[in-house]
Amino acid sequence: MNKQKRYEMLTRLRDNNPKPETELNFASPFELLVAVTLSAQATDVSVNKATDKLFPVANTAQSIYDLGVDGLKTYIKTIGLYNNKAINVIKACKMLIDLHGGEVPENREALEALPGVGRKTANVVLNTAFGWPTIAVDTHIFRMANRTKFAMGKNVDQVEEKMLKVTPAEFKVDVHHWFILHGRYTCIARKPRCGSCMIEDLCEFKDKVYPED
Repeated sequence: MNKQKRYEMLTRLRDNNPKPETELNFASPFELLVAVTLSAQATDVSVNKATDKLFPVANTAQSIYDLGVDGLKTYIKTIGLYNNKAINVIKACKMLIDLHGGEVPENREALEALPGVGRKTANVVLNTAFGWPTIAVDTHIFRMANRTKFAMGKNVDQVEEKMLKVTPAEFKVDVHHWFILHGRYTCIARKPRCGSCMIEDLCEFKDKVYPED
């Protein structure tokens, strides 16, 4: 895929959705950090159902820490892997309280030091909470970047590196939102909806699927 195709692809995605946002519900960097931590191997819908009940009761590092692991579990038990996630969130809250005054640090190294927070989660927080031009490669982005040949790679780190390299600066803050949403609703895993795709003519996927197929 060449530079012109990539630019046109991103322009169309931007024109369709000029101000993309995460589908996770949050009202602060801390709420976003918790929501993204809970979203690993879970849907945004399931996380929102849990946090819509949790955050009105506890939405700071101190208040969630005060719930304790068992108290937190009562709110997130409908989410996959909730036992480990509860433990990690409580540990992360303790570190935020002890090391950062209860606030979410705008620093990659400090974020990745928190239990349950890897590079992808740190990228989401830095991008969505603080406006950094980071790209958090999830399964949707990995699939779409490789399928369209926008930025090919054998693993998420390679795709992230390639996307950062080939994405023009004007698109970098929003590109991961566009790719997630497009991958979630159009460029889906089993049977992509190529017939209703706004970038179908630019995509270099060889096995395109249309309604009559």
